[in-house]
Order: sequence, then C-alpha cells, then structure tokens
Amino acid sequence: MKISIASDHAGFEQKQALKAYLEEEGHEVTDRGPDSDERVDYPDFAALVAHDVAAGAAERGVLVCGTGIGMAVAANKVRGIRAANVTSPVFASLAREHNDANVVAVSGRFVDLATNREIVDAFLSTGFGGGRHAGRVEKIAALENE
Repeated sequence: MKISIASDHAGFEQKQALKAYLEEEGHEVTDRGPDSDERVDYPDFAALVAHDVAAGAAERGVLVCGTGIGMAVAANKVRGIRAANVTSPVFASLAREHNDANVVAVSGRFVDLATNREIVDAFLSTGFGGGRHAGRVEKIAALENE
C-alpha cells in the first residue's frame, strides 16, 4: 500500500520507527518530513500528507505529533480527508469501518511505539464497512461544500 507519513518534532522519533516498520511490512512509504527533531509547525506537515492522500498519491496517511490532535485537526481542513486521532487499535479499526478514515493521527508522547504499531496495523488492514455508514460518510463529505 502507498502510505504518506509525517510528524512534528514531538513525533519525529516514532515517525522514523513507524516508517521503518511499514517498509519492512512491504508498504511503499513517502516520508514528508521533518528530517530532524528540531521544532516545526505541525500544520505544515499534516497538510503535505493530507494533500498526498486527497490527490491519490497515497492510499492512506499516517501522522505523529505530541497528541495526534493538532495533526488531525489540520489534516481535516483538506477536502476529502477524514483524519482520525486514534489511541487504540480498536478505535483505528472503527475509524476505518464506520468513518472510512483515510488518515490516522497518533500520539508520539502519550502512546508507546508498540501500541502505535498496532494502531497503524489495524488502520491499514480494516476496510470500510459501507452499508449504513456510507450515507453518513456522504453527509460528512457534503459539509465540505458549506
């Protein structure tokens, strides 16, 4: 799967580890930065991943910041993005199954790497459930036109 990944300074270490893990699992990973743990502004990097996913250059996006919240908020400003801030593998699966999330944002400060690997695995391996959820996702998309 083609995955775009980025972080801010707080998520840099886990981003590097998640990128290596995803590549070992056979995914094609585009690292949108940063290249060090020097202080950066998370919206800049969230936007790069969100635009990759929205344009179809990546099938899914992975974002890592201190909490994951800021990255998710920023990514969700891009048309067509449904970013979920996730703290457990179950939430990752539900974000995909119920909301057709295409970007996951995780915490590099409050969630350990092993759990974030499980979150990313669940996010990438779960499909959209469709059915009753499809109409709800369509309503979310319609909000982009307001």
